[in-house]
Amino acid sequence: MFRKILPFVILICLTFSGWAQKDVKFKANNFSRNPKGFQTAVNNIKAGDNLVNEKRNFRDALDYYLQANDFNPDNAELNFKIGVCYYHSEKKHLCLPYLEKAYLLDPKAHKDICYYLALGYQINYNFDKAISFFEIYKNSRGVNSDYLKATPRKIEECRNAKQIMQDTLFVDIINLGPSINSEYPEYNPLITADGEELIFISRRKGTTGNKTDFNDGLFNEDVYISDLTDGRWEEAKNIGKPINTTKHDAVLGISPDGQQLLVYLDINEGDIGVSMLKGSRWTKPEALGPNINSQYHESKACWSPDGKCLYFISNNPRNSMGGRDIFVSKLEKDGTWGPAESIGKTINTKYNEEGVFMHPDGRTLYFSSEGHNSMGGYDIFKSVKDSTGNWTEPVNVGYPVNTPGDDVFYTVSASGKKAYFASYREDGFGLYDIYEIRFKEKKTNDTTPVVTDKVLVTILKGTVKDSKTHVPVEAKIEIIDNEKNEVVATFTSNSATGKYLVSLPSGRNYGINVSHEAYLFHSENFIIADTADYQEIVKDIYLQKIEVGTKVVLRNIFFDYNKATLRSESTAELDKLIGVLQKEPLLRIEISGHTDNKGGMEYNVKLSEERAKAVVDYLISKGIDKSRLEYKGYAYEQPIATNDTEEGRQLNRRVEFKVLSR
Repeated sequence: MFRKILPFVILICLTFSGWAQKDVKFKANNFSRNPKGFQTAVNNIKAGDNLVNEKRNFRDALDYYLQANDFNPDNAELNFKIGVCYYHSEKKHLCLPYLEKAYLLDPKAHKDICYYLALGYQINYNFDKAISFFEIYKNSRGVNSDYLKATPRKIEECRNAKQIMQDTLFVDIINLGPSINSEYPEYNPLITADGEELIFISRRKGTTGNKTDFNDGLFNEDVYISDLTDGRWEEAKNIGKPINTTKHDAVLGISPDGQQLLVYLDINEGDIGVSMLKGSRWTKPEALGPNINSQYHESKACWSPDGKCLYFISNNPRNSMGGRDIFVSKLEKDGTWGPAESIGKTINTKYNEEGVFMHPDGRTLYFSSEGHNSMGGYDIFKSVKDSTGNWTEPVNVGYPVNTPGDDVFYTVSASGKKAYFASYREDGFGLYDIYEIRFKEKKTNDTTPVVTDKVLVTILKGTVKDSKTHVPVEAKIEIIDNEKNEVVATFTSNSATGKYLVSLPSGRNYGINVSHEAYLFHSENFIIADTADYQEIVKDIYLQKIEVGTKVVLRNIFFDYNKATLRSESTAELDKLIGVLQKEPLLRIEISGHTDNKGGMEYNVKLSEERAKAVVDYLISKGIDKSRLEYKGYAYEQPIATNDTEEGRQLNRRVEFKVLSR
């Protein structure tokens, strides 16, 4: 093997023959003309060594090493140390010139020089050279045993990268600009399902307490927030107390409507807490409990769109495949989180997993892993839950989203047209910046690029307000699977703004019930086909007080075609009405049936009346006194929309109730 590699190594040396060939040691007699400069350089090296050995603080050590290098740039060991520091920083790619020079000056400058030189080539996309030096290291003796053990995997990563880069993604990658990014690190971007709010972590100057971390000298983490206005991100603002403190504070996950945040708590080795937006203020984060948090480190987390599953990262060895794994916990009926379980060996590997994110479609999981067919470090992968509830084999999302470096913090918009991630790039403002990825694919005729992937989710959003005063109402919003007659999710509109947002995966008949104790409930119906592509529906809801003459459309009452037979999907809506009547024992109502203008008046009067009566009969069967109920069929005499379109006719085919007295 070495014979095959040797000519390549000689070529390396010839390539850089313009550099000094002599390794200049840090000895006093080599710098007799400048003893003061020599001593300063030696002190800088010692300071750098202390930072690396005691704290693994490569960032500050690098500054000391570079100062010493200005004095003597031709020392192999120092060049190696600089290369190592760069590799363990955001600017990994800058390691290569120093490592190459170190190897040229002295191939034995350090026992692990070939390993780091291979890493340098890998991070700079020279995978063939990387493989060659990994092979040299693999056949070496007296080297770091952990590095030696990792070498076969690193070779595999290089081969993965060569394969993956043969099919480059067609994307635009755009820096979010100075309103979001600073000269300090910004990372872990999270967006609401409609893509109009961004929450992220920053270590910029001016964080709460303005304190710095003892280990790396950067400011402690704080959470920042920005809104999208007219296509531009507004100046990011510190989210403030009680989420941010003088300690490290990080956001881990966000609910689709942006009303809840999963946050990092500096408890044990690191716990997960939740904070809720009440009006315009965030609540103090509360730990999620012992089934989620442990004595080990819990980090990046996300909810399923319905809020009933929590996915999170932990190094808890229980049911672990090795290292950091993805776990899942289900919400119990009492509102607590059940025992966490490993998401399974299809997703988790013997290597580390990180950065878990569930798409608003409720079936697509994105995560980062050092395993699978990674190009190097962490890569981002995608897996889809199939019809049997199993996860498909993870797929590498591809280059240039993935690189030979660590690619972790990744969020995809509900539409699937955009994604957000953090990366160090030469066009950035400093260290890690947040970028937007716009996915597209060229048409065969090479015209304007278009997005082709179908996303099976509907976003329903708007405001809930009082019908007369238009004052925002903090209403309970229930999402009902009409076919199963079960509540699949419960949300609350914001008390200060009335805003709400729900994510509706395709393939269901949804009932939407909006209620508040001081108002009559409001219902909506959405039948979303299995193949329905992404759509965004804006629906402002105006709740009506319980007053004589008030009418409410029951949009989730269903009948067999041309019949008055109630279908089972109607149960949840009817039970909601029963709840209103039980709460208001003096309430008398009229149930009315309505049709479109198709067919004769006599036929439609009969059909509408029979349907109204069917509703009344159901209410009576559930214990409602018949003296409180009246019914009438109006045919098409009271349309609420045009009968000239199918959409209008569908709205006109309805059942209503009207308050007669209370």
